[in-house]
Amino acid sequence: MSAVFFAFVAIVILTSGIMVVQSRDLVHSVFWLALMSMTVAGAFVLLDAGFVGAVQVLLYTGGVVTLMLFGVMLTVRLLKAQVLHESRNQVRAAIVAVVVFGMLAAAILGSPLPSSPVVATTVEDVGRAFLTDWMLPFEVLSVLLLAAMVGAISLARRNDP
Repeated sequence: MSAVFFAFVAIVILTSGIMVVQSRDLVHSVFWLALMSMTVAGAFVLLDAGFVGAVQVLLYTGGVVTLMLFGVMLTVRLLKAQVLHESRNQVRAAIVAVVVFGMLAAAILGSPLPSSPVVATTVEDVGRAFLTDWMLPFEVLSVLLLAAMVGAISLARRNDP
């Protein structure tokens, strides 16, 4: 029965993710993103990671989506903003998505599964794992997010007078 729930949640995640990038209205795109992040939190709960699901709801759905909505709705020049899609690149994008999916699936299926999963049951265990075993990936991710933020700011500033 839980496999049926997980399949339903996965379908909702995929559908809302596609709608985030296909929606022409910016506000609707943000609402689809909110639905997607809520169902990702539901997937975490179904996988017995309630803490990560709660963090997903608090940070992404509660924080990021709310900030995006306020930013879109309070900006006068983006009133009724339409997102432009270039349909000529959709075939190339689909090919790249299938190739990346195939590479990830091959890497996941080709890697050996651990004999016993590492389960962090408390917040202290999660913090200890972040600061010991997962320190390097955590810092690489923070640098990646910083680079994405700097790139977004430079692209946004380029259009200002």
